[in-house]
Amino acid sequence: MSSLATEFALLLDGIDRAGDFHTSGTCEILAPGLEVEGVGTVALPLLPIQADQLIAVADQAPYGRGDETVIDTQVRRTWQIGADKVTFRGKNWARTLEGIVTRVAEGLGVTGPVTADLYKLLVYDAGGFFLEHRDTEKTEGMFGTLVIVLPSTYDGGELVLRHAGREVVLDLRGSDPSEAGFAAFYADCRHEVLPVTSGCRLTLIYNLLRQGRRPEPPAYDGEQDRLAALLAGWGEDDPLKLIYPLEHAYTPAALSFDTLKGADAARAAVVVRAAECAGCDVHLALVTIEESGSAEYSGTYRRRYRYDDGNDDDEFEVGEVFDRAETLSDWRRPDESDAGLGPLPFDETELAPPDAFDDLDPSEQSFHEATGNEGASFERTYRVAALVLWPSRHRLAVIDQGGLAATMPALARLADICGGDRTSPHWAEAHDLSRLMLANWPTNSWRPADETGPFLDALVRMDDGERIDTVLAKVIAAGHFSVEDADAVARALGRLPPERARDLAAEVMAGPGAFGARVAVLARCNGFDLRAAAARLAQLLPEEEADDDPWELEEWMGMAPSVAVDLVSALTRIDPALLETVLDSILARLDIWDMDRVLIP
Repeated sequence: MSSLATEFALLLDGIDRAGDFHTSGTCEILAPGLEVEGVGTVALPLLPIQADQLIAVADQAPYGRGDETVIDTQVRRTWQIGADKVTFRGKNWARTLEGIVTRVAEGLGVTGPVTADLYKLLVYDAGGFFLEHRDTEKTEGMFGTLVIVLPSTYDGGELVLRHAGREVVLDLRGSDPSEAGFAAFYADCRHEVLPVTSGCRLTLIYNLLRQGRRPEPPAYDGEQDRLAALLAGWGEDDPLKLIYPLEHAYTPAALSFDTLKGADAARAAVVVRAAECAGCDVHLALVTIEESGSAEYSGTYRRRYRYDDGNDDDEFEVGEVFDRAETLSDWRRPDESDAGLGPLPFDETELAPPDAFDDLDPSEQSFHEATGNEGASFERTYRVAALVLWPSRHRLAVIDQGGLAATMPALARLADICGGDRTSPHWAEAHDLSRLMLANWPTNSWRPADETGPFLDALVRMDDGERIDTVLAKVIAAGHFSVEDADAVARALGRLPPERARDLAAEVMAGPGAFGARVAVLARCNGFDLRAAAARLAQLLPEEEADDDPWELEEWMGMAPSVAVDLVSALTRIDPALLETVLDSILARLDIWDMDRVLIP
């Protein structure tokens, strides 16, 4: 049992309240019916001519300096219109605002009824800004501010929030003409609006109110510091990764750090910040456990008749588990960028806490009646979302846990990103990953790995001569490749110095493996001396009077018209004199080189 996993879970279990000092998002707005006294109905997205009309009826916005309220365009340059001059017609806006307030209350971790009281309509034209400041509590029960940026075209104007040593920069422009961005924050947060560089930013400002005790943002600084210290001491004897199951259920479509609920959101926020301090990678993922095995009839079993439909699960009980598969998939990063990870395995020593799945209920379960010689059976699946993290130095080892199905896509992605740039950190990561892949390369099967060609091609894109040489010498020369890999092998040989390519090609031709695959490689190679390789290959041709089995020879040689074409065309180019000898060998063994099936075609 891992003490790291146990302590990690105990720290997170103490975080039971969601929320942060700020929250933000976007929402679709349906014809809000905005009317401004002196302007009339305001069309959205905001038109330039109406921006001018709004400024014409607006006042220069002041700011508070001590006990004074002053106007200073060196500190604040924006236009304001009082709430008493702003009206919303129809029911759409009331419903929209109610939905926004519900979302921000949850994001700020505020329980109980929260209301939003319109304070001002602000117009930031080009050059508009507001230097860092803190909002004053303008009315009883006010605990925060809600900013809603209505659909308008502008650049700049980002909202910057600072609190307790943290800073966030929010761009609240909607991505769609019918979309509004919003942000809410506690009143004691310092914030500023960066200059609008073009266009016009139209903003509604609401005071957030709550009756009773004034809420405060949840603070888990102590837990975060203790968690960061725990993760910083992650040792080599600890599990490779940690898996902390979440409380709520999430579908793949709904799984993201931005959509976590309740305590899940609070715990994830603390883990992300602690992991960053401790040099760890953190993701969200879906845990899937699939089991199958024997089932037994329960005491309620009744005989089935032809008119019965389906299985009655009450008739069965789970017996012995024969197969169990445990995977992590649907990876999500905190910044929503591509995690570059496919399905990965895990084991229960990596769970935090270690007994996290002891009382897990199956998401799906089905039973199957006995048929013929087969007894009754069952299948069931467990699914749960989880936080998954590991030290950044473990990343490649974690990926390698998934075998070639996980490492090959990761290597191909890194190779595409870095190309042959050896100064890139992605190149170094790809080089290290390929070393892990080679250490576990499957060579104990008669069938070469399907990833052999893609592996070599990724190394060629990286121009990783050291690793190319190793793969050719230890994998390809040992015969672990197929005809489908011939192009990749030839490209890889072409990246080596000519003398080394010459020697390795000769080793490949003389080594074990399918004759047809080696012929295909020889036919595709060029740019270096291939005479020794051709001579080695020719020595493998069956002798005229040899005591052998033609059927076994055909299997080994992969006999097909393409083998004859590749062999003759390669030797025509490489060594015409050797070709004469090879042709004699071919014509002497027409039991193998069948005239109708191979040579004439």
